[in-house]
Amino acid sequence: MQDYFSVPTILKNVYLCTMFRKCLFILYAAVFLLVSGCSKHHKLLKSSDNDLKYESAIVYFNKKDYYRALQLFDQLASMYRGTARGERINYYQAYCYYQQSDYLMAGAYFQRLAKSYPNSKDAEEALYMSAFCKYRLSPRYSLDQTNTYDALTEFQTFLNRYPSTSRKNECNNYIDILRAKLAKKDFEIAKLYYKMDEFEAAVVCFNNIIKEYPNSNYVEEASYYIVRSYYRFAVNSVHDKKLERFQKALDSYNDFMSYFPDSQYKKEIDKMNVSTLENIEKLKDKN
Repeated sequence: MQDYFSVPTILKNVYLCTMFRKCLFILYAAVFLLVSGCSKHHKLLKSSDNDLKYESAIVYFNKKDYYRALQLFDQLASMYRGTARGERINYYQAYCYYQQSDYLMAGAYFQRLAKSYPNSKDAEEALYMSAFCKYRLSPRYSLDQTNTYDALTEFQTFLNRYPSTSRKNECNNYIDILRAKLAKKDFEIAKLYYKMDEFEAAVVCFNNIIKEYPNSNYVEEASYYIVRSYYRFAVNSVHDKKLERFQKALDSYNDFMSYFPDSQYKKEIDKMNVSTLENIEKLKDKN
């Protein structure tokens, strides 16, 4: 049976009581500070002292309390629109939204800052951030790419307006990432046409990829699928169309080999080409 009155047990209980009181004190202090802070902020929101609101909003912002800072900046925005302070408020509003990962609203405020205050020292940064917010909104390749196209347009607009910007390399890097995403989406659509035996549509899509994204990683594979598409299209055609379509398969093979003579797909398309040539010879003999 445990001895509740032994010295070690008494000391242990005293220690536990002391720790419990400390935890309780910390909890009470935290609650008090929270309630006190909420009360102070609530008074600020109701205050008519705009200078105090502005200074307090900046303090909140610097403490990374973007939610409270934004509440105060939103109240002040209409009062100072078109003024130097209004410009700074717009700047802070944009970053409050950005820091809360609301890229849609942040982008809209950055764009407003760039348009409303084109001579501002922050105009270049604002236009860049507007494009970058669109970049952050760009979804995975399989989804709707409206924001991707918007981001590309805005980055290009930024580079056109500020050709000597120090952010040039960053912009070009983001443009490459966005274009790679669009290329992947188009490539997957083209492959889907191929898998559905829609070979004419597949050829059109693969050719568009080569034209639109000549520096992408999909050019060789797209060219390979063009050869396959023409070959399979010819094989599955009615007799009267076979010769013409096998000739296109041959032309696409020759184009492929002129650009990719050492391709990993060479063995496979060489076999297709042998079959293509045999079919052309047979069809010519019959004709």
